[in-house]
Amino acid sequence: MAAAAAMAEQESARNGGRNRGGVQRVEGKLRASVEKGDYYEAHQMYRTLFFRYMSQSKHAEARELMYSGALLFFSHGQQNSAADLSMLVLESLEKAEVEVADELLENLAKVFSLMDPNSPERVAFVSRALKWSSGGSGKLGHPRLHQLLALTLWKEQNYCESRYHFLHSADGEGCANMLVEYSTSRGFRSEVDMFVAQAVLQFLCLKNKSSASVVFTTYTQKHPSIEDGPPFVEPLLNFIWFLLLAVDGGKLTVFTVLCEQYQPSLRRDPMYNEYLDRIGQLFFGVPPKQTSSYGGLLGNLLTSLMGSSEQEDGEESPSDGSPIELD
Repeated sequence: MAAAAAMAEQESARNGGRNRGGVQRVEGKLRASVEKGDYYEAHQMYRTLFFRYMSQSKHAEARELMYSGALLFFSHGQQNSAADLSMLVLESLEKAEVEVADELLENLAKVFSLMDPNSPERVAFVSRALKWSSGGSGKLGHPRLHQLLALTLWKEQNYCESRYHFLHSADGEGCANMLVEYSTSRGFRSEVDMFVAQAVLQFLCLKNKSSASVVFTTYTQKHPSIEDGPPFVEPLLNFIWFLLLAVDGGKLTVFTVLCEQYQPSLRRDPMYNEYLDRIGQLFFGVPPKQTSSYGGLLGNLLTSLMGSSEQEDGEESPSDGSPIELD
């Protein structure tokens, strides 16, 4: 029986080698077709081979062929064909129920970085990629993929979208460095404290104390317009510093006094008190409000941030619907 098992294993290895060799031969022919400029014919052949491989449950071969084809089309400026094959990469991942792995996430991020930033296909791709990376758990996407997307968007100077993805990653340091560039290139000198205050409060609303602390420390150390601290010249920065200490302590009286003392600074952005209401619930045992202070569109925007993250822990959404908008 051992000999039979060994022979079966060797046969499987030979078949795998033949399959891979077959894929490489097909890739060579398709590459030659693209190099000659026969883009439409090559694209249709890629699609035909994809569905053939998938019908034979050759999911890995299908995925590898579509990924290499997407990169080839991108290199020839064929955005539509490349985007289509990129979506087929995702389809192969979804149907094969492949486990999330760094290499796969990096491949998806690579494809994303090559897509036209203004194309609707890119929006559809990133939404579907994040959904797959979450493993169908209802979470907001894998932190590593969020980080890779944030880095690409940062290079494109799309700071708002980059910030969103950094918030859902575990990369507080990267987020801080991006915010320093964002503030110095696009912000007013009077707003240097507001860039990091928003990020810290949003990280805390997502129950990410570690990244909240890292983003604050890194930003305040590296921003050229912020003098060494703490304490800081800017009252809002002192508030954030004290808030992070208070979150570690968990004492409601400290939190309450802190918010009262710094109301002049907190009134600079009407969202600050909304964030702090949520932080009070998460870290200091403050009961949810019975009625929301916001309704309609803004209420829906607030729900868009916190709704999914609460369900991660099996918690019900609070009755005040006080999730936080990210923009």
